[in-house]
Amino acid sequence: MKELLLTVDGFETTFAVNYLASFLLTHLLSGLLRQSAPARIVTVSSTTHVNCRCEFDNLQGEKRYDGRNAYSLSKLANVLFTVEVAQRLHGSGVTATCLHPGVVATKLLRAGFGSMSAASTDRGAETSVYLAVSPEVEGVTGKYFVNKREAEPSPLVRDAAVRTRLWQLSERYTGIAPE
Repeated sequence: MKELLLTVDGFETTFAVNYLASFLLTHLLSGLLRQSAPARIVTVSSTTHVNCRCEFDNLQGEKRYDGRNAYSLSKLANVLFTVEVAQRLHGSGVTATCLHPGVVATKLLRAGFGSMSAASTDRGAETSVYLAVSPEVEGVTGKYFVNKREAEPSPLVRDAAVRTRLWQLSERYTGIAPE
């Protein structure tokens, strides 16, 4: 997106769709996930999260907007969320992992970058499916994967204060009562 677009609730669209929606859905399903344990939460991120900062005073493009940065921020939020929810669900039998699916030939890629070399959607889904069902990662939680292998996320992900602040803002944005 080249221009700032807001959802009907007033949130920057990329952040709302790529991050807030999964945050809210996970919250709404958390009771069922716990009852169904062992259960897995698998979130799609992107390697672009590594080059992004979490500017809390500009999460919604309040000060300046750049579509690529908005995308990267939403994907950073997904990794921060994964590590935080994994800690919050520790011992419940529910695990949380996230992944970079690779550069995949999707409508979004074509719209944003035109014609470029990319993996098929089947290939792009492999790590998601692996994390959802493979016995090899049973019990693995709070980790980031690329090509079905654990990978190092942004160093920012290790900052508990950043994760907590994003979680608290996400609760406020989605109307969830603080835990």
